[in-house]
Amino acid sequence: MKPYTLIGLCLLIVVLMVLPLLVSRFYLYITLQVLMLSLFALGFNLLFGYTGLLSFGHAAFYATGAYATGLILKNVTNSLIPGVLGGTLVATLLALIIGFFCVRHTDVYFSMLTLAFGMMVYSLAWKWRDVTGGDDGLIGIPRAPLQIPGGLSFSMKAVSNYYYFVLIVTLLAILLLYTIVNSSFGLVLQGIRENSNRVEFAGIPIKRYRWIAFVISGFFAGLAGALLAPLENTVAPAAADWTKSSEPILASLLGGIHTFAGPIVGSALFILLKETVVRHTEYWLLVYGIILLLILLGLRGGVVGALIQFKAKAKR
Repeated sequence: MKPYTLIGLCLLIVVLMVLPLLVSRFYLYITLQVLMLSLFALGFNLLFGYTGLLSFGHAAFYATGAYATGLILKNVTNSLIPGVLGGTLVATLLALIIGFFCVRHTDVYFSMLTLAFGMMVYSLAWKWRDVTGGDDGLIGIPRAPLQIPGGLSFSMKAVSNYYYFVLIVTLLAILLLYTIVNSSFGLVLQGIRENSNRVEFAGIPIKRYRWIAFVISGFFAGLAGALLAPLENTVAPAAADWTKSSEPILASLLGGIHTFAGPIVGSALFILLKETVVRHTEYWLLVYGIILLLILLGLRGGVVGALIQFKAKAKR
């Protein structure tokens, strides 16, 4: 990482740390939405941007993480970390099972399979009323305290306290994913994206690598959903709908699928543009869609990709 990039990153972290002292509760909530969508989009982009597999069903893992966390916090434990970890692990297990069937196919067949599995999870969330609450959703999820070994306990009822928890988890998750994509494993994934036949001829089991990438991607989607449940105190079936799966796709495309920071920048754009447009017109869906379309058509490599290209041209 270049020195000026590291300095900019440190400044951004400092700003995020002092943000609760500078803004109202509403803007803190918007920032939380950006952080969770960033996790969701980063995990998705490991599969799409790095491995070359487009999933239309990632909301299944997002919703599973949210529902599982909600059920654990309501019925099993009154501690935040076990609830979030438990929900994330359940989502990862689901990704392990679904991925086993999906990675046997590529291109449109892979995408349609993920969509089918995603809608199956959506149907379960809608119909399994005894567990999920059906169309009413799972309500009354407590924002449990953060309990640390040694007898320390921190209340998460204040949004600012929960914000710091989400921020720390997000930063650690981003660091973990950055390490993964810059390892030899990440290099193999990029090779599979560019030319899977050549990688297979080199003796690398590409299906196994795709499966592992799918599971890791599901883990990050589940983690984002697990962080959502205590924040909202409820989870609805809409969290598993195919429209929810479109959010990480659009965020990744907006920021740039072939850059690590792209999904993070895209997530911020996606949330902030939506909130701005909603405030100014009742036809916000139409206006928002046109704006997204113009950005995607005008910046083919995404915002971050366009900046990198502009910088390279300036140097030449």
